[in-house]
Amino acid sequence: MEALREQILILVSAPVYIVVICLEVALSHFRRTPSYSWRDTLNNLYLMLLNSGIDLLFRGGYVLVFAWFHDLQFFRIESSFWYWFWLVVGMDFLFYWLHRVDHASRFFWAVHVTHHSSEKFNLTVGFRSSVFQPLYRFIYFIPLALAGFEPLDIVFVFSATQIWGILVHTEHIGKLGWLEYILVTPSHHRVHHASNTLYLDRNLGMLLIVWDRMFGTFQPELREREYEPIRYGLTKPIERPNALRLVLHEWEGIVKDLRRKGINVWDKLWYVFGPPGWSHDNSTKTSVQLRAEEINSSKVVKK
Repeated sequence: MEALREQILILVSAPVYIVVICLEVALSHFRRTPSYSWRDTLNNLYLMLLNSGIDLLFRGGYVLVFAWFHDLQFFRIESSFWYWFWLVVGMDFLFYWLHRVDHASRFFWAVHVTHHSSEKFNLTVGFRSSVFQPLYRFIYFIPLALAGFEPLDIVFVFSATQIWGILVHTEHIGKLGWLEYILVTPSHHRVHHASNTLYLDRNLGMLLIVWDRMFGTFQPELREREYEPIRYGLTKPIERPNALRLVLHEWEGIVKDLRRKGINVWDKLWYVFGPPGWSHDNSTKTSVQLRAEEINSSKVVKK
């Protein structure tokens, strides 16, 4: 039954992706917006294949982990409707915290940074995966197994909600009215992928934007008269972005920082696990520090 669900999900989602990507390519051409490049799209495909391969190799292991914790479940939801409702909500809530840690700790940012490395923003960027994330992502979803949700249902719902997470990677859909208060929309996700200081580490949900609003990480997309146009990619572009450096460049940066002279053990720990941008001598700054400086400057129109 579970294998059938996965097959149906693939059979439904694959043609949807093909159709909407073709539509976006056409819109990009007619609107003369440079949303796509061949090299960037091929990189997106390459990173997706790496991530998918690791996930498939490791899936049996983390399903067994879910099964072990499922045997310890502390309650059961009898209603089918509420079972799936709370599984989706719980999955999205836990993904928010996974994503937030990926942005808050350099060790995990070194994994996640590949997803943000494109200077384009289109539907294929949704496939630009954090290659090594499947090795630890499942840990965040263990509470779902303890709550009585079946291991394969957890895997299925994660895959299903990712469909929405991919479809919000587009420049060609504006704001969506009242849905902006509930769902992660293309507008919210454009902010998330922006390298503009005000937008760094904002809008971390995959399906629901309510977690960002609740926990202080929400930032609306501002109009150009209020703020500068969006720039996609990293604050510091990757030098020589070949296939290997796309995946490993941040790890190289960590090793380089650990070799700095005159730093103590505490400094070394912060260079690995502290927030991206942290430095012992303030030669570089975190997104929190940069945002505070910018908000106090004249770059943001204050209402």
